Amino acid sequence: MSFFSKLKNKIKKRKQEVTQKYDEGLTKSRKSLSEKVNSLVSRYIIIDEDYFNELEEILILSDVGFETVEDMMESIKKEIKGYNIKDPKAVKDIIVDKMFSIYSQGSHVKTQLELDPHNLNVILFVGVNGSGKTTSIAKIANILLKKNINTMVAAADTFRAAATEQLLKWSDRLKIKCVTKEKEGQDPASVIYKAIQEAKSNGTQVLLCDTAGRLQAKTTLMNELEKMKRIINREVDHQPIETLLVLDATTGQNGISQSKYFSEVTPITGIILSKIDGTAKGGIVLSIKKEFRIPVKYVGFGEKIDDLKEFDLEEYIYNLTKGLE
Repeated sequence: MSFFSKLKNKIKKRKQEVTQKYDEGLTKSRKSLSEKVNSLVSRYIIIDEDYFNELEEILILSDVGFETVEDMMESIKKEIKGYNIKDPKAVKDIIVDKMFSIYSQGSHVKTQLELDPHNLNVILFVGVNGSGKTTSIAKIANILLKKNINTMVAAADTFRAAATEQLLKWSDRLKIKCVTKEKEGQDPASVIYKAIQEAKSNGTQVLLCDTAGRLQAKTTLMNELEKMKRIINREVDHQPIETLLVLDATTGQNGISQSKYFSEVTPITGIILSKIDGTAKGGIVLSIKKEFRIPVKYVGFGEKIDDLKEFDLEEYIYNLTKGLE
């Protein structure tokens, strides 16, 4: 049985609602990838260097990333030579297999949030303005509330009034507490401090904190985040701080540069990939994991409150590549 067939059988056992989200959300990426690869294999009778060059270009244009594609191509060529594969169509299954192995790197990929059930958990959200950061915070809050986890939010992006207003609207809708600044120019860390004190007093289990996303002020942002973390470590015992980077999938390779930027500013524990339904270049997931060793923890499939789902590698690879079947 081929790798793709095994993957397909696994997916059949999954929750239909989740599979449907991945299916619909990856429509553009799947269509783009499958049309190009299927066209490629239909035009070649034998596998030669021209075939490999075209396949490499297709993968790069799908935002898999140049270095990641180089590794994939080397592995694909090695397998084709080792098994003496002649049929161009056979490469489809190898592509699916290599995508999976590049992301997982032979180990189980953790997608769950690292939460301590006995203590207050503080999660920082970072990302550029417009990435979907504030909306993603609301969606995570909604996921936690459905699990009966007492949740609060803190609007620690004191630089941008619109971010605070948006978070307040979401918190009203979700009926949860939102701690905001008390005056203009307030230190973001003081908002975090105030939120922690309130969270402790009312038995909150998870505190979700918005932060500024000013790319042009790297040193300022780094200092802000370091100060926030010092306060969190001081005020919350046994705190394994999660720092989630929100990336807009439609920005393509800009997501790579943003990952690099924020990784230099602060350690990142996971990625939230928003707006995946709006791009035809779903390969960015592989690039981020390969280059930065940061797992994608959630994927956003739309604007509705329930459109954020925990990342499932098998669902993702299957629904990205099933057009190759």
